[in-house]
Formats: sequence, C-alpha cells, structure tokens
Amino acid sequence: MDIQTWTWIIVGLTFALYIGIAIWSRASSTGDFYVAGKGVHPIANGLATAADWMSAASFISMAGLISFSGYDGSVYLMGWTGGYVLLALLLAPYLRKFGKFTVPDFIGDRYYSNVARIVAVLCALLVSFTYVAGQMRGVGLVFSRFLEVNINTGVFIGMFIVLFYAVLGGMKGITYTQVAQYCVLIFAFMVPAIFISIQMTGNPIPQIGFGSTGADGVYLLDKLDGLHRELGFHEYTSGSKAKIDVFFITAALMIGTAGLPHVIVRFFTVKKVSDARKSAGWALLFIAVLYTTAPAIAVFARTNMIETVNNKTREELPQWFNNWETTGLITFEDKNVDGRIQYVADAAKNELTIDQDIMVLANPEIARLPNWIIALVAAGGLAAALSTAAGLLLVISSSISHDVIKKIIKPSITEKGELVAARLSAIVAVVIAGYFGINPPDFVAATVALAFGLAAASFFPAIILGIFYKRMNKEGAIAGMIVGISLMLYYMLRFKFDWFGGGTKEDWWWGISPEGFGTVAMIINFIVSVTVSLFTPKPPKEVQQIVDDIRIPSNAGEAHVH
Repeated sequence: MDIQTWTWIIVGLTFALYIGIAIWSRASSTGDFYVAGKGVHPIANGLATAADWMSAASFISMAGLISFSGYDGSVYLMGWTGGYVLLALLLAPYLRKFGKFTVPDFIGDRYYSNVARIVAVLCALLVSFTYVAGQMRGVGLVFSRFLEVNINTGVFIGMFIVLFYAVLGGMKGITYTQVAQYCVLIFAFMVPAIFISIQMTGNPIPQIGFGSTGADGVYLLDKLDGLHRELGFHEYTSGSKAKIDVFFITAALMIGTAGLPHVIVRFFTVKKVSDARKSAGWALLFIAVLYTTAPAIAVFARTNMIETVNNKTREELPQWFNNWETTGLITFEDKNVDGRIQYVADAAKNELTIDQDIMVLANPEIARLPNWIIALVAAGGLAAALSTAAGLLLVISSSISHDVIKKIIKPSITEKGELVAARLSAIVAVVIAGYFGINPPDFVAATVALAFGLAAASFFPAIILGIFYKRMNKEGAIAGMIVGISLMLYYMLRFKFDWFGGGTKEDWWWGISPEGFGTVAMIINFIVSVTVSLFTPKPPKEVQQIVDDIRIPSNAGEAHVH
C-alpha cells in the first residue's frame, strides 16, 4: 500500500479512538469539564500530562531544531525538561493544595482582587493563544504532506477534530484522550528511531546509537561534524550562540514551564496532594523517553538528509525530496545552473531551502523505512499537536467561563449555564487558534518558545511569591504582572514582528534573543512586585493564613504540644 492509504488508515483509526473516548467520557458537570471530577489515577495523569506537555514543538519541531542548530539546539532540551522538574517540585503540590481550577482563580483568590484575576486571565489568553498557534501549524504541516492538502486546509481539519473532543469531553474527555495520544505519539517517535539506529550503527538503542560508529567505522557525530565543515556550517557539536543567550533562553523555558496554565491545571485532576507529586514523577519518566531520543533523531536525519541530497542532480534526487517539494516546505533554486543541488552555509550560494519542522516527519522517508512507519509518524505528530491544543483550549475556555463570567460578570450563573459558556468559549478559541495556525509568527518551536517567555514574564513571580512570601499583596502582584508581560510583548513584537521600528540581532538588549528575554522580564517582574508590595498595605490576615496553610501540611507540629 502507498503512504497515503496507510496514513488514512492509521490516522483514521487513531481519530476514531479519540472521538470514541470523548463520547464515552463526556463531561456532565463543570467539575468534569474543568478537572475531570478530580478522580484521575496518578499513572493515567502522568501519561496525560506527558501528552499535554509534549506538543508539536516537542514531537515535530524540537529534533528539527537540534538537527539544524546542533549544540545550540540543546537549550530547548535543557529548558523544557528542567522546567518540568521545577514545576513538579516547586509549584504543583502547593497549587493542588490550594484547590483552585485555574491559575487566574489562584491569583484572584490569593491576591483578593478581581483586577488581579482579570490581569491573570489576559496573561493566560496571551500565553495560550501564542502556544496554540504552534500546535495548529504542526497539524497543518502533517496534513499538508500526508493527506496532500494545503497547510490551511490541514489546519481546518485539525480545528474540527480538536473542537469535537475538547468541547464535548472537557477535561475528563481530554485526559483519557491524552492517555491514548501519549501511547500513539511515543510509539510513533520510537519505532523509526530504533529502525534507523540499527540501520546506521547496528545499535537498537537510539540514545546510544548516535554516539556510536557507523558502517564505515567513523563515529556518527564526527562524520556529521566533517560534513558541516565541508559545507561551511559551524561544527554540529560546537555552539555559536553567545553564552548569555544560551543561559537566558534555558532559564526562560524552565521558568515558563512552571507558569504554563495548561500544565498546571493537570495537577488538579487527581484525588489528593500526594497523587499530584506521584503523577509529576510518572510524567517526568514518560517525557524522558522522547526527550532523550530527540538528539539521536536529529543526528540521524541531518546526516541522511545531507548525504541523500547534496550535490545530486534532479534525476538523482530520492523520492522523499519530490514528495516534500510539492508541499513547498523544501525548495531547490538552481542558482549556478549546473543542475546539481549545492547545500552550503553561504546564503548567496545555497540552493536548498528546508523548513526545519519537516525533519522528524521526513526522517523515515529519508531512511527508506516501510510506508506504514511513515504513516505512523504522521499519526504521532497529529497526536502530539492535538493533545496540547486541547489542553490549551480548555485553559482558554475555563478562563473565560469560570474566571470572567462566573467569578466577575455573573456570579449567580447556574452550573448548566457555566458549562454552556465554557463550550461556547472553546468554539471561539478554536477559530482564533486556527487563524494563528494559518498565520504563525515563526516555525513551531520558536512560536512555542515565545509562549514560554510570556508565561515566565507574567505568571511565575505571582505564583512563587503567592506561595512563599506572605507579605506579597495585590498591588505588587498586579504591577509585576503588567510590567512583566508588557515588556516581553514589546520585545517580542519589536524583534519578531518588526513593530516599534523593528531591529536586527545587533539591536538585541545585552545580546539576548526574544526567546530568552522572558527571563529578563521575569526578573523585572520580581523586582517591581516586591518593591510595590513593600510600599503598600500588607495583605489581610486571612490571606496570610491561607499562605501558611498551603505550605505547611495539616496537623504538622502538633505532636510536641502534648
């Protein structure tokens, strides 16, 4: 069977599974819709969190980014995994103990202010829409190649599917769908990696394979470094980014993770605080499987791509090149009219343009693996993008229905009315997300990295200070969030969208890229928050008591009284 037939079969079966789960577990109450009735097992929640966490950026774009950036791409690996540890240890158990559905709910109650709640809602919407744009582009990419439709049509198909199970099932439907999606995406990621590792190095473990020798007796990484030197690129295993930028991007991704509303809300779906810790541990284990394999896939794909394409004539080009060329995501412009592809670092002479996001999807084709494996990767890419998109859409809809309508506009709304509002909000959110998917600001991982910067700049200080600093008051939190998010937005719009006069790499402040600037905005947020809180009244006694109760386990310290 050809690739397209296999894709229809495998993608069709996985979609039928997701929709079946959504119908089986449809939400009948706001508790089901927002937090799955708080009855999810820690292992199931760990699987769902891993799927929620491993978006199209992790599955499709991260290995592609490492493939092109080499050593420099490792900031994404360090930032995203380190951030998850930070979230699991520092925030998840305390937020679970506080017992609120959403991050704006925590901020609204902890800072005893509807203004703080509205600012948090706006920040959650900004972060979520920026993030979901990357997911929708990922969905469009997969459909454009494997179902041979254009990217925009692919985005529309993805919008319809995600809308169906997110709106019908809410968090309950999304949780069990994400368990299935994790199984699909990890199987789809690992099977080609194992096959290609055996093919190139004889070792079935990709993590070891990419540090091994190939059939020619040369270490794979040494071979790739040699290919890079020949073509004028910097060595794959050496970095070209400034150390300060590497540090700031890693920190922004780590801190942004800890402020991501769609990941935080997963810890409210378990029965008790200890389960929140357990599910964080399970999720880390499930995430590590993909994250330790991504650098191997990057090396395999990069080596194979250069060897099968560079210096080849149109007649000598492999079939995978022609397949992807029809999508417009890889282009060949014969500048010196010699009929051969010159893939070199010099932009004036380079004749090959490749979208970084295709590397993982094209990898099995480049390695000439069977058609069913190629189709499986397509299903995995869709599972990764749709699982995260669903989690984000839930954050958007619950921010509007629960935090704005229920808590501020109409506190008397019935549970049924709130559920209707949540579903309508999700529909509007999907339409906006689709627009951003069709007009994304950058390739998938970069778009997602900006979302992390926005989360770091806005939420992280308010959440951390809310848990660990009793003196923190509403004035400080509101001022910090507004200054942090405004600064990050200004920097992002100026250097990514050419607003406010635009600017080049040379104009970056202190040599820090937009992806890393979230760390700077976060530090300024902390300074503003603490300074303003010291010059304004202390929070009420009952709020200070809440902070004590979150941090100290109930009945702690009572034994020595007797």
